[in-house]
Amino acid sequence: MLVDGEWLADDERYRRSNDGAFVRPASAFRGFVTADGSSGFPAENRRYHIYAALSCPWAHRALIMRALKGLEECIPVSIVAPWTHGEGWSFADYPGATGDRANGCAYLHEIYRRADPRYTGRVTVPVLWDTHTSTVVSNDSGDIMRMLNSAFDPWVVNRAPDFYPEDLRSEINSLNERLYRDVNHGVYRAGFAASQAKYGEAVGQVFGALDELEELLRTRRYLCGSRITESDWRLFTTLIRFDAVYYVHFKCTVRRIADYPNLMEFARELYQWPAVAGTVNFDHIKRHYYISHVRLNPGGIVPLGPEQDFSVPHRRGVASSWRAAAE
Repeated sequence: MLVDGEWLADDERYRRSNDGAFVRPASAFRGFVTADGSSGFPAENRRYHIYAALSCPWAHRALIMRALKGLEECIPVSIVAPWTHGEGWSFADYPGATGDRANGCAYLHEIYRRADPRYTGRVTVPVLWDTHTSTVVSNDSGDIMRMLNSAFDPWVVNRAPDFYPEDLRSEINSLNERLYRDVNHGVYRAGFAASQAKYGEAVGQVFGALDELEELLRTRRYLCGSRITESDWRLFTTLIRFDAVYYVHFKCTVRRIADYPNLMEFARELYQWPAVAGTVNFDHIKRHYYISHVRLNPGGIVPLGPEQDFSVPHRRGVASSWRAAAE
């Protein structure tokens, strides 16, 4: 947390309302890269840089979209260490972390202060950084996903589908709102609730939504039907972490994703899409949650389980290919 450009340790208290509910502040930087540059941020090869954490579900969305589109050369990335002790996200030496490849900083909050020396707000990932103007374009994961989906088409390597097609946008937007409230953010509302009532309310909404999604995926290949969209990837980053983290650490113990046949097969299928498995790092995921959240896990013990294998062949129709997905 930065307040007027000064670093303050985040003990999570500022995120709660008076009734004990967990509240997530809105993203502070909402610039947008466009193909024609009309936004002030034109799409250009190797102009932009992503700061991300392999542990974070919000940053994971951006990394997945970058991989699906094959934009690794066009948009370089810096990966932080999995824990957030001391001064928050850092570029400490750890397997899978890369160091700051764009600015050479030690901590992510230094990047925010370069963009705005008096910045007040949370220091979060992902961050889309403009190397030409030395500023943060956006720290909103949804916006970054959409920029990567279409703004950089001249440099796309993989023949991936449009994950935000115009004819499905109304349905996608509606789905995204429900997914955010009851699933993506819902598990955090349960885990960080400061009262039994708010915890119970959050858990009820999480599993109410998962039950509905399980039934939806009984008759649909993807959330919007036969075509995969950004909504599927928004759900995936929560599902892939659920049994390893949210089930125990956030006390979402009513059911595991492994207990939902359709959701589990759906997660396996998306994991097996080209380039996606390489964005999943369970070591970073578990180390972040179990080590960083001292209030929830004071001893910092990282569990060895559960045993999971998302590479087991899924049974959701014909095996995915770029051509099948696009059609």
